[in-house]
Amino acid sequence: MTRPDPHDGEELDDTVLDDTVLVERRASTSLVPDDDTVVRPRAATVDGRRAALSVPPPPPAVPPVPPARRVHALRVGGEAHRLEGPVVVGRRPAAPRVPTGAPVVLVVVPSPTGEVSSSHVRVEQVGATVVVTDLRSTNGTVVTMPGRLPVTLRQGESSVALAGTIVDVGDGNLLEILPPPRPSAHEGPRP
Repeated sequence: MTRPDPHDGEELDDTVLDDTVLVERRASTSLVPDDDTVVRPRAATVDGRRAALSVPPPPPAVPPVPPARRVHALRVGGEAHRLEGPVVVGRRPAAPRVPTGAPVVLVVVPSPTGEVSSSHVRVEQVGATVVVTDLRSTNGTVVTMPGRLPVTLRQGESSVALAGTIVDVGDGNLLEILPPPRPSAHEGPRP
């Protein structure tokens, strides 16, 4: 490698050359070299006494029970349907062509003037949330949450619904989102 002569008149760049810098190494009084780290495991203690490191802790006496899933319900007319799976409401509802997840509950509502589409709306609980989805209905779906103005869903649009929400599918058919029942004090968790 040739180095440019600083007196040539050529511009020099800021390239760092491979110069080696020697630093005096201090003498160490330790038996372990400076670049090594020694990690010693601490001895586990149980009630202040040493315990063997290879013994795993005992499993819990009773496995923890997950809390019971709180399921909302959908009231259609005078009948409540638990939202353990999707509910499709319409004048002649049909299950989706491609089944996914839990089986679909089909609920028929009267529609003397034909305002309600055959499969008009889908209501399902996703986690702890209730979702209302318009199934591309002809006349739309109106969702009214408690204390709010009504919202008309566009074809295929979804909306989150709270307990107390009223869903109007037409022809006087009102659906109501019901809250999950409160667990009683003597009732254990559901399987």
